[in-house]
Amino acid sequence: MPTEWTVRAISRAMLPVLLVLTLVELGSGLILGSFEAELLRYPSLLILVPVTIGTAGNLGSILAARLSTSFHLGTLSFSPADDELAGNAIATVILALTVFPIIGVGAWILSGLIAGSAALSLSTVVLVSSTSGVSLAVLAVFVTFTATYIAYRFGLDPDDVVIPVVTNVCDVLGVVVLFAVSQLLI
Repeated sequence: MPTEWTVRAISRAMLPVLLVLTLVELGSGLILGSFEAELLRYPSLLILVPVTIGTAGNLGSILAARLSTSFHLGTLSFSPADDELAGNAIATVILALTVFPIIGVGAWILSGLIAGSAALSLSTVVLVSSTSGVSLAVLAVFVTFTATYIAYRFGLDPDDVVIPVVTNVCDVLGVVVLFAVSQLLI
């Protein structure tokens, strides 16, 4: 796929994507607003929101960068039997398994320092953080693979479109998943 490296070409590819993603982010804010009472009742969850969505977006972005590099090198295959594709997906989930429990501990400690005492137990906060994080990592893998494949099919440079799509979709999914998991576990 020849890539046209001009401001005009990149803007033409990015502008529609960014406009749609702006609407997606508005949806995330509306969902977050409906979750407000629970966030105020449990400060640990309030602390988890930006860290969870940011980390999920980061995991997806790392994967997107790896896939984009493979795409430009001509080694990217969308075959389910592709070991490189599977390895990158597994690495993303393993990173989530290691990072999100630490995030949960940090959120619990920080809420205890700020509020004077944590409203939720350490184990509950770590369980919510870990469950949300691993769920988001799996979703981030799916979103990243899908966005990369769609960029490929439409002849777009994945460097231009995939990371913005992944980070914005992970913002929305992060709020939804954190809310759903907290409803199930608290």
